[in-house]
Amino acid sequence: SLFALGVQCNGWSVHVPSDVTGELGKMVILPCTFTHPYKTFDRALTAIWRIKEPYNGTIVFKCVSQSSSELCKTAISHKNKYKLLGNPRHKDLSIRIDNLTWSDSERYFCRVELAGDIHDKYESRHGIKLHVIAAPRIINITVSSNRDHTFQARCTAEGEPAPALSWSGPPYSNLSSSSSTNHRVTKELRSLTHDGKYTCTAVNSHGRAEGAVYFYTFRASDSSSFMILIFVPLAIKVLILLGMLSFTVFCR
Repeated sequence: SLFALGVQCNGWSVHVPSDVTGELGKMVILPCTFTHPYKTFDRALTAIWRIKEPYNGTIVFKCVSQSSSELCKTAISHKNKYKLLGNPRHKDLSIRIDNLTWSDSERYFCRVELAGDIHDKYESRHGIKLHVIAAPRIINITVSSNRDHTFQARCTAEGEPAPALSWSGPPYSNLSSSSSTNHRVTKELRSLTHDGKYTCTAVNSHGRAEGAVYFYTFRASDSSSFMILIFVPLAIKVLILLGMLSFTVFCR
């Protein structure tokens, strides 16, 4: 969290951090507290969290607390991954988001509504920007052949920040290309000529990951010996069959 934003109006205020960081696959807490101008606070209350934009953004969480009840009953929890942590009766609307995914990188806005007077509604205008981070992970690593009978190795990794990819292994040409989409990066190694183990390394500020692929080509001499291995047993069978036939003829 970088700093807290507080906006006050007629005794109302909402306080949220400007930024929160969470790790992919884990949970994160979005804090939100508020003040109100009333000495007593016993009306029905609704707590709302929305994403993308204030006032009109998609609602991902909503709970309703009946008159003076400490329990805020959940009415909406998108994908059932949003849980109320705070107590709205104690001016706390904080929520927890479970199992973070890349799509959770959004701006979040908290809102409180009191039953009755239409003006008793207040929402964070600037919201909280949620940043989802992740150590690198190798998604896929393969070797494939091209139409011109050359071979290429391809490595795809993901992470946030987007990881830097590098290849290591036997001597290889400098023919390579990289592409990236959001948090995913791919690097190709073209025109492989040497047999051996090729290793792809992905690195970002949160860690590193490695994946390897083994590349071996069959030379012409290898294929010749392979043909011999196939045909030698076949020739022996033919000779045995001819011997049996000649023996039969001789016996007759």
